[in-house]
Amino acid sequence: MKIKTGLGQDSHRFQDKSKPDKFWANKPLLLGGVLFDDDLSLQGNSDADVVLHALCNSISGVTGVNILGKISDDLCARGITDSSVYVKEALKYLGDWQICHVSFSIEGKVPKITPKISNIKNSISKLLNLQTQDIGITATSGEGLTDFGCGKGIQVFCVVTVIKE
Repeated sequence: MKIKTGLGQDSHRFQDKSKPDKFWANKPLLLGGVLFDDDLSLQGNSDADVVLHALCNSISGVTGVNILGKISDDLCARGITDSSVYVKEALKYLGDWQICHVSFSIEGKVPKITPKISNIKNSISKLLNLQTQDIGITATSGEGLTDFGCGKGIQVFCVVTVIKE
């Protein structure tokens, strides 16, 4: 059996509600495909799901095919802003490799992630066809040491492990 590991990172800043931008004004906050009811929105030309973007980047770390960038921009230009579509696109390049484990580290002061970890795991397990016990998610405020820990946005790191028999 062969094993590979991919590391992905992504971050988005929150929309400043005092300076509304028509592009981001009414965008809901989605993390890992789960809607958060907080009055927050992340900036991005897609749905700005930073968790799925980090996942997409970690898969790209295995395949060498960058999805976020030209491919996702082309999809956005066609009106496809659902980040799960980008993940599905990244999965096409795995070939015979199968994802066996995914781990996320989410940094941000807001919103509170822990109450929705099981929902995020369920969402990602369906997207990747994995069991929820094969998905790890941790959340931290980072003790306010970064802009994310100070509430200016969210940063996510993702590690994906793939195997080939």
